[in-house]
Order: sequence, then C-alpha cells, then structure tokens
Amino acid sequence: MNMLIEEIPITGLAEYGKIPISFEVKSVYEVLGDDPATAELIEKALPKPWIKDYDAIKGEEPIRWATRWDISKWGMLVAQIEGQWIGGCVLAYNTDGVYKLKGRDDITVLWDLRVHPEFRRQGVGKRLFESAIQWTKSRNCKKFKIETQNINVDACKFYKNQGCLLEKINRTAYKEFPDEIELIWSIRL
Repeated sequence: MNMLIEEIPITGLAEYGKIPISFEVKSVYEVLGDDPATAELIEKALPKPWIKDYDAIKGEEPIRWATRWDISKWGMLVAQIEGQWIGGCVLAYNTDGVYKLKGRDDITVLWDLRVHPEFRRQGVGKRLFESAIQWTKSRNCKKFKIETQNINVDACKFYKNQGCLLEKINRTAYKEFPDEIELIWSIRL
C-alpha cells in the first residue's frame, strides 16, 4: 500500500469528518480496581454487539470542535492513498480549556484517530500514531496522552501495543453514557 501521511491545515476538519469513526462494540473491558498501575482490564464479550459512533453525539463532530476550543495550535495528520483520505488524527496542543493538557505546553493529546473501515487492520493507525509522536516531539513535549473508553477494546489494545501505559481511570467522566469508563493512556517521550 503506497500511503502518504502529511499534515493538513486544521481548517480541513469538514473533510476529515467524512472519514468514518464508528465501530462495532463486541466486547468491553471490565475495569477491576481504580489504581491504573494495578487495575485489571478483563475483556467480556457482549451478548448483543452494537455500533458506537462518536460523530453521532451532538456537538462532538469534528466541525464543532472550533466552537468549543481555540484549535489554532492543533495539528491534523491525514493518511491518504492517491489523494483519497483513508485515515487521520487530530492533536490538541497548548490550548486553554482542554483539561487533559492541564494548562501545560509540554503535553499533546491525541484528540481523535480514525481509519476508514476498508483500511482498518492494515497498519494505517500505527503509521498515524508514529507520525503523531513525531509531531509531538517536534514541539518538545514530554508526554503524549490518549483518551479512550472501556467499550473500545481494540483501541485500548492498540495503544498498549504502541507502548502506552494506563494513566487514569475515570468511572464518572460521561454523564450521558454512565456505563462507559474513561481510560487515559500516555507515553513519556
């Protein structure tokens, strides 16, 4: 696969949002314990799989991010084949009001990573992640953080395989989704 990954101006979020992010939830992680260093993530199959689509949550679509935050310092990397966008990631950096950044300019947050369903499990996410790490290092950041949920088992496995460690467990992060647990992963650079 002859794939190109390049940084695109953040103004391209409308096009970026056309890359599907939805996935089938076939299993979840039962999170045993609250200390990330000792917590166990036990995968439990679901009797009835369902579809999670972050973009279907009102106000969470990529084109809405600029209405909530100053995204002028954010980065967007896009994976493409022959000009077709097949995946991408958005990186939050040095932005007031993004609580995961804690007001610091030495942390980058992987805000969003998506790969078109036809291209999943072909190394696109790994290449995007590696490019995101390089983007982060170029800003002299010391830490790269990622938010996911216990319902996104594949993402959790992916980030762990990239060398990320579980940093935080928040059981009450999502008032509108009380059955979902926020899991914050990070990697020190």
